[in-house]
Amino acid sequence: ERDGLFCEKIFGPTRDWECYCGKYKRVRFKGIICEKCGVEVTRSKVRRERMGHIELAAPVVHIWYLRGTRSWLAYLLGGLESREEIKAKQLEKVIYFAAWLVSAVDQDRRHVELPDLEKEYFEDRDLMIKQREKEIKLRQKDAEAELKQLEKDGAKESDIRARQKLIDKDIQMIGDRHTKDLDRLERAFETFQKLHPRMIIDDEELWREIKDRYEDYFTGGTGAEAIKVLIDTIDFDAEEVILRDAIMNGLNGKPLSTQRKQKAIKRLKIVASFNRKDKDERLVNNPKAMILDVIPVIPPELRPMVQLDGGRFATSDLNDLYRRVINRNNRLSRLLELGAPEIIVNNEKRMLQEAADALFDNGRRGRPVSGPGNRPLKSLSDGLKGKQGRFRQNLLGKRVDYSGRSVIVAGPTLRLQQCGLPKLMALELFKPFVMKRLADQQLAQNIKSAKRMVERRRPQVWDVLEEVIKEHPVLLNRAPTLHRLGIQAFEPVLVEGKAIHLHPLVCTAFNADFDGDQMAVHLPLSVEAQAEARVLMLSANNILSPASGRPIVTPQQDLVIGGFYLTRDDAGLAGEGRVFKSMWEITRALDEGGLKLHAKIKVLEKDGQGNSTYFESTAGRMLFEEVLPADFSKRFGHIAAPVKKKEFGVIVERLSDNYPKAVIASSLDAIKNLCYRYASQSGLTVSVDDVKTPAAKRGILDGYEKQAEKVETQFRRGIITDGERRSQEVRIWTAATSDVQQAMEKEFKELRFNPVDMMINSGARGNMTQMRQIAGMRGLVANPRGDMIPRPIKSNFREGLQTLEYFIATPGARKGLVDTALRTADSGYLTRRLHDVAQELIVREDDCGTTLGVWVENVGADTANTRSYLETKLFGRALLNDIELSDGSVMPRNTIVGDEEMATLRNDEKVTRVRVRSVLTCDAEVGVCAKCYGRSLATGKDIELGEAVGVIAAQSIGEPGTQLTMRTFHTGGVAGKDIAGGLPRVVELFEARNPKGSARLVPVTGVVRILEDEGKGIPIKFVDDQGQEIEIILPTGSRPLVKDGQNLEAGDRITDGPLDPKELMQIKGIRETQQYLVEEVQRVYRDQGVAIHDKHIELIVRQMTRRVSVQEPGDTHFLPGHRADSKEFRDVNRAIVEQGKKPAEGRPELMGITKASLATESWLSAASFQETTRVLTEAAIDGKSDHLVGLKENIIIGKLIPAGTGMDRYNLFDVSAPDYVPMPYYS
Repeated sequence: ERDGLFCEKIFGPTRDWECYCGKYKRVRFKGIICEKCGVEVTRSKVRRERMGHIELAAPVVHIWYLRGTRSWLAYLLGGLESREEIKAKQLEKVIYFAAWLVSAVDQDRRHVELPDLEKEYFEDRDLMIKQREKEIKLRQKDAEAELKQLEKDGAKESDIRARQKLIDKDIQMIGDRHTKDLDRLERAFETFQKLHPRMIIDDEELWREIKDRYEDYFTGGTGAEAIKVLIDTIDFDAEEVILRDAIMNGLNGKPLSTQRKQKAIKRLKIVASFNRKDKDERLVNNPKAMILDVIPVIPPELRPMVQLDGGRFATSDLNDLYRRVINRNNRLSRLLELGAPEIIVNNEKRMLQEAADALFDNGRRGRPVSGPGNRPLKSLSDGLKGKQGRFRQNLLGKRVDYSGRSVIVAGPTLRLQQCGLPKLMALELFKPFVMKRLADQQLAQNIKSAKRMVERRRPQVWDVLEEVIKEHPVLLNRAPTLHRLGIQAFEPVLVEGKAIHLHPLVCTAFNADFDGDQMAVHLPLSVEAQAEARVLMLSANNILSPASGRPIVTPQQDLVIGGFYLTRDDAGLAGEGRVFKSMWEITRALDEGGLKLHAKIKVLEKDGQGNSTYFESTAGRMLFEEVLPADFSKRFGHIAAPVKKKEFGVIVERLSDNYPKAVIASSLDAIKNLCYRYASQSGLTVSVDDVKTPAAKRGILDGYEKQAEKVETQFRRGIITDGERRSQEVRIWTAATSDVQQAMEKEFKELRFNPVDMMINSGARGNMTQMRQIAGMRGLVANPRGDMIPRPIKSNFREGLQTLEYFIATPGARKGLVDTALRTADSGYLTRRLHDVAQELIVREDDCGTTLGVWVENVGADTANTRSYLETKLFGRALLNDIELSDGSVMPRNTIVGDEEMATLRNDEKVTRVRVRSVLTCDAEVGVCAKCYGRSLATGKDIELGEAVGVIAAQSIGEPGTQLTMRTFHTGGVAGKDIAGGLPRVVELFEARNPKGSARLVPVTGVVRILEDEGKGIPIKFVDDQGQEIEIILPTGSRPLVKDGQNLEAGDRITDGPLDPKELMQIKGIRETQQYLVEEVQRVYRDQGVAIHDKHIELIVRQMTRRVSVQEPGDTHFLPGHRADSKEFRDVNRAIVEQGKKPAEGRPELMGITKASLATESWLSAASFQETTRVLTEAAIDGKSDHLVGLKENIIIGKLIPAGTGMDRYNLFDVSAPDYVPMPYYS
């Protein structure tokens, strides 16, 4: 349709190089505009980029600025005095033609002419009163004549009375009519006297009266036009000065109330934003742009319309919304041309405003406009926000070509850096490479025939494919990708079938198993991408976990069983006590049957001086040592005990710390092959007879049953309360369960090579708690509320549960499953917030030169009661100061603490605490510096510039979050610790919320006085050193930890419970709060047995505490209440002090991670996170520009991220090669 929403004249041709009428076809007419149809001859893809517009017959207000969390338009238009305040609801009435707005009043003229107007008013009033009396008299006179006539005609008494009633009613109506007119006149005059700009009148009759009588003294109106006129009257320079003065010094000599000050600050923010000028003193941001005279129309290809089979059309919702705007706009134009009455025109304008609202943000005001099937139409805003919006669906993540997916199976024969690719998938993925190679080798005449060969799968194709995939890594990814090891690079090996083969050792990193999991394959195309995949992402180069620095490719399950079986010893076997001098002899003896795998033997070895010594071993252990590097046993000693899962971890750690990557990979592969072989040879099976219930169980339970009966009797006699009975019974049965477990473990120990015991003992699968439920007793379970049921389940799964036992066991199991489902989503959301808050933290400099650091306390050996957790606190950090050791030697500053240094410090009597560099105190301009971060846990070397440490931190904290949530399910509903303390507690800490039942803190240092509780709570007074008193009231029933008259420090606890981080920040300051947050998050993860290094949590806490709330702006450009970056705040203040002016005052602000993400400098990053429309609205008002510092903003606009190899230092360099002679080019 010409000039329609899909018009080719406006948006460009639908077919390449062809106009609408067909006069011009072919590329030679490029750029010509057809005289007949007006369409330019060009490519059809311009329909993706050419915009149109709708010229409106009446202006409309953009709904983003009118409605939202706050109405920016209402703030801008409101005045300082309370009578000039405009509420959003009132403003809305004006815009939707239900009220009228006064934009300007001629005060002087009104003042001068008021006596005359008053005189005129009184004259009019008197005239109206006289008119009323005259009309009433006239009516009464007519009535008397009428009644007399009735009497004369002999009418009935009742008729005369009825007529009298009607006449009285008539007279009253005349009086009422005149009274109403008088009242309107009076109200009009009173309102006129008070009339001021920004006044809103919502009575139509009153407005008409004022307009008719006093039109010359004021201007005003309704709808968007009136708003436009009012904006024109604002003098932004003067307004800014007045607002700043009012905020600092108050209004008319009186300080503003807190609420009005807040409003004034918000108003100043928007006024200052619109008052920004460029170097030519022109306004950068025009406030009138919030009122639209023209609505832009997005390109038609972005709101397509397609024909369905039945001749009907499916169209984007936007077309319906645009169509409503166009229809209403055309109707309004016609009405205006016809000179329709004002009421009809206003109604049409209101409908146009509503159509524009629905187009920009459907449903923001009133009921959303819905399409067929009562479904709300998707507006422009809906297309941006949420998971399916433009940001998250298309800009931050896209589907890519050169990818495939399939089911995974185990590939026990693969090497660590290999994966098996199905032939057909590989052929499709590498198709262009194969085609080029076929043409190059002249197996095909041209690319077209090469393509045909590949599609027909000619025999020559497979050989070429083999060549092409050599040394060309592919990426494997398993969803959900919770940390960076969820995507790794492998060298492909062609395999038959349709399943991808995966190396067993990388399963832990991918969290993969072979029960039907699927994985995706991606192909790095460019040489740079291949190099990055090989160097940075190859599985053989990712041995350590970035979260803890511990190995992640440790053998597990069947491999552990194989290693454990191989290295066990047993008495009384063939060959016991024999002496061997070489591995060759042992192998031969094994082959001949003269030596059993587990028999204890002696082996001869030579020491450094050439002397022979013997050491005890078994044939299995010697076979195991054989696959390790040659000098491994010399450096770390021989294997003297069965190798369990933990020992495997130690072996892998020693390999990764001391050997090159190639040796590590080959050793791990050799261990894998050996363990698989002996796991098969062991013939490990599990039968129901392997699960033995301890013979002592009956006796143990009888003993405890008597104790429980004793407690019941005491309760029945009233000696103890119900609560005491419950707790005693729980204690009794917990002890019983533990005794049964010990008896069971003891019986298992006596059985040699019991398969179940081997599994648990070696750490391959399961634990004794699970075993206790199968072979011992199920024990106490919790009810759905989480309280212990005091009667235990005495049966085990081997014997079978009784009916009642079965029923009390179900709620726990069900709760476990439900929790798993719910918390997986919560954990994913936490990970997303962590990523968002930390994504801009990149290592950007070598050393920031800070003199600050954090203390690591309790540096000493672990005792029975205390653990120092140095592995997650001190490991991999740089020392801030020199440390003097007991032997007089000095550990110099900036030393990175590795395992050896940690052991030295731990065992040194003199060292009890160490001060180290930390990201919490890093002074880097942007991101963090390498020295404050320390060692990269993923590589075991110093962190490199460009490493995205923020993202690694977010992954390290988020990934086990999901594991934690899924772990509830494994406890099988036995009353143990549910993770409810876990994930919700982590979220509470990172969001800096006030926890439930939080402890109260002492507000000032001084003496405490506890007063009498008068029923309202316990009053506690604090008297500080200056004698000032502060009183706080504790809730009734709380137990104070302080005594009357005690001397206390500020920040000490008054009651028990978790602390409120914001209160802690106010009382004890930023360092204490940071330390508390890190410790508390660590406590949750440690309870679940998850190792995460402190530095990851510190990076998140750094982002939470990096802002300063400005209290007094001084002579700076900051606004009061503004949250400034602490670095920017310091720099601005330093510059102001150097000029001899007054600096700003502020206090550190603790923000939750959601709030901190939204407060980021980058509006692209914030908008793609949450509250998209609000972020974009505020960014538009501020006229913000995005400096593309973080990762997300660069991904959104399609640039390389400024981290890793995308950093300028790795990209922008000159190559100097003076002797270089270019190779001769031949064609």
